[in-house]
Amino acid sequence: MRTGEPLPAVGEALAALATGLWHWDTATGLVTVDAEAARLLGLPAEQVSLTEAQARARLHPVDWNEITGVVQLAVAEGTLAEVRVRIMDELGRVVRIVRSRSKPSFDRARKAYRLIGTLQEVTEPTPGTPAGRSAVTGDWRRSREAFLLDAGRALAEARSTQEVLRVTANLSMPGFSPDGLAVFGVSGDRLTIIGHHGQQRGTESPFSDMPLDTDYPAAEVVRTGRAVYLSSAEQYKARYPLTWPLAERFGRRSWAFLPLTVAGRTMGAWMAAFTYPVAFTPDERSVLATVARMLAQALTRAGVAESERALTDGLQRTMLPRLGPQRIPGMSVAARYVPTGGGLQVGGDWYDVIPLPSGRFALVIGDVQGHDVRAAGLMGQLRIALRAYASEGHRPDAVLSRASRFLHGISDEDPTDPRFATCVYVEVDPASGVLDIARAGHPDPAIRMADGTVLTRPTSGGLPLGIDPDADYPTTRLTLEPGETMLICTDGLLETGGHDLETGWRRLRVILEEHKGDLEELADTLVQAVHGPSSHHTTGPLADRREDDIAMLLLCREGGGCGCGDAMIVRPPVRRSVLTVAQAEPERVAVARQQLRELLHDWASRDQVDSAVLLLSELLTNVLVHTDSDALLVAEMTGEVGGRRLRIEVTDAGDDLPHRRRPGELASSGRGLVLIELLAHAWGVEPRGEGKSIWFELHESMDGSGDGSWSL
Repeated sequence: MRTGEPLPAVGEALAALATGLWHWDTATGLVTVDAEAARLLGLPAEQVSLTEAQARARLHPVDWNEITGVVQLAVAEGTLAEVRVRIMDELGRVVRIVRSRSKPSFDRARKAYRLIGTLQEVTEPTPGTPAGRSAVTGDWRRSREAFLLDAGRALAEARSTQEVLRVTANLSMPGFSPDGLAVFGVSGDRLTIIGHHGQQRGTESPFSDMPLDTDYPAAEVVRTGRAVYLSSAEQYKARYPLTWPLAERFGRRSWAFLPLTVAGRTMGAWMAAFTYPVAFTPDERSVLATVARMLAQALTRAGVAESERALTDGLQRTMLPRLGPQRIPGMSVAARYVPTGGGLQVGGDWYDVIPLPSGRFALVIGDVQGHDVRAAGLMGQLRIALRAYASEGHRPDAVLSRASRFLHGISDEDPTDPRFATCVYVEVDPASGVLDIARAGHPDPAIRMADGTVLTRPTSGGLPLGIDPDADYPTTRLTLEPGETMLICTDGLLETGGHDLETGWRRLRVILEEHKGDLEELADTLVQAVHGPSSHHTTGPLADRREDDIAMLLLCREGGGCGCGDAMIVRPPVRRSVLTVAQAEPERVAVARQQLRELLHDWASRDQVDSAVLLLSELLTNVLVHTDSDALLVAEMTGEVGGRRLRIEVTDAGDDLPHRRRPGELASSGRGLVLIELLAHAWGVEPRGEGKSIWFELHESMDGSGDGSWSL
């Protein structure tokens, strides 16, 4: 073309460049194309007007949906809409790939989009090149859809802000991936940094407290709610000259700043920085915008969850006592509380250690029904009431009776939501190790003996607190021997992992018997075994049970084998059990039999165990039938495994000494001493100051032969 000659018409220039022109008005639903655009669409080379359905039939279905999304994004950001689309023939085959560039606008009055753009055929770029990295192909789209699904799932599963940031940093976007990320938040009128990745620690300080009116891309995004794309360092420097020196030292070449918007409110900004140039095509912007929306939602969910966890944990822990170093002569105490509920699932579990006016102290552990704020509030009130009643010097049964009446009274304030609480109250005499236990619908305590044997201690109990204001709570007296440890806990320690009470105790027994450390280490081991990863290997029969809070107290009477001293002492081969059977409680004979079997759980001869249980039942029944007094049972096992001696002694206040009788075949009694003579290695009767004591002994035999077995 010579100088001074007129320029060719636009249509001629576009035709020379093999570029077609098209116009689309969504109000009329018509797409008008010129001759070149018609040829690229596989139609005769002449200008024609098509309906949206006719135009859509010439394009790949996925690409038509892509065009719609790109147009909306371009209108929102005020940019050009660029997209690559596949042209299909009548048989559904791809005949060519074209690039469409257009300037969309939105008419609010007509509520319609109007686009004028161009079409130009392109060839597939070579994979791995910059063009290939930014190319929009069918495979790229499929990879992008898979990426967005994976990213959405990973972000939805993140439960904390740090997890969300970690997931975002590990996202590998198809075709282009940033190597530097930063998430900005807003505090008042200043920009803050929630987290970052790809930068050294400490380099975020210039950006961490920046006013929102600063000439910085993230600040502008927060102010306007619109994304900022900077494809080169020159663009960054020209647009933000004041803050360019802060970004220059990181060595990046392209940046994308996107708003983090939830429910129409911009809560911050997300920066993605690249070490190579990125053109930020509409498809790339669409990916980044989608990730930003998912990131904003994930951060909001994580923030709410963290706030709820902080609220519930803080509320729960402010209501629990701080044990600190307990100055109890000859005894040690350890306690643990683990909240396992989610959100506002505030538990009603609690524990307490209360000094008493008598010089003794009380251990209390309980669980208010429910997992909500009201349960936590009732728990706090009940704990204070129990502490007040105990400090007045009341006995354990009176403390629980008053507490039950108190809880029943405050529960009546809301008759539509009555509540109750389970509880164990233990009054401890440090000098003698005597435990006076009152129980209100709570699991029984467990005792680990000096040789490591673990027994559950059946105790008398009453209804849970708050059900009956006039309920009675009988007291059971036990003795904690030197070297023994008592465990009381809420049902969360037993049932976490889908266990019931039976399988839960079985799991705890193994842990208690095998542990070799001190009391604090034992407490940590119990929590870890139940609440930690190892609990997944011991799932109970009730796998769908919802997890509960965990509270527990450990009380150790220091002595050989307890591990509470400076050094671990070898446990002495002594095992002892004490139990009282009252005249009004004949059912406790069965409890005594079960307790004896647990005491002899590793005895060599099963026949001798059966003999011991039979003789014990005879002695206890004899006291209940022939006297008016209660029976005191003391069972003691001494010696080394394989040669141990079992001594069982039953004491009562009756004056009449037993004598041997010769009952007839049809007699219903009189065989007790006969059985003792046949089955026991030794036995005797000893008068006491008040009453008498009958005892018998069995000697362990590894092969089960000899006296004391059923092989007579």
